Amino acid sequence: MMKFAKEASKYFANAEIIEYHHDKKLDAPSGTAIKSAELMAESRKMFGLDTVTGKESIKGARGGIASGNIHIHSVRLPGLIAHQDIILASPGQTLTIRHDTYDRAAFMPGVLMAIKKVIGLDHLVYGLENIV
Repeated sequence: MMKFAKEASKYFANAEIIEYHHDKKLDAPSGTAIKSAELMAESRKMFGLDTVTGKESIKGARGGIASGNIHIHSVRLPGLIAHQDIILASPGQTLTIRHDTYDRAAFMPGVLMAIKKVIGLDHLVYGLENIV
């Protein structure tokens, strides 16, 4: 998802991220949402400057602002596991990249890959995409 969003960011002037997790998750926004914004900002340094001129009636309603002026909205509710929408937009169009996790078993292939690769590493690696 993050790699797709990074590539798509070259072509869109605005972006926002909505991440959804279970009500027991302690951090907000998630590390995945923050990393997504960082990667997207590598492709386009700034998104949507001064395009929204309205006023927030409730402070924070537009979310927190991450790298590249990307707003991140965090939802915490029982019944969710991990979900993320990355919405990219330019006049007349949007592209939404969505990832849904319905079962924690979905994380196991990445965990197994990391376990198999870590024995051969001699340095710190951040992100599964960097040990493939």
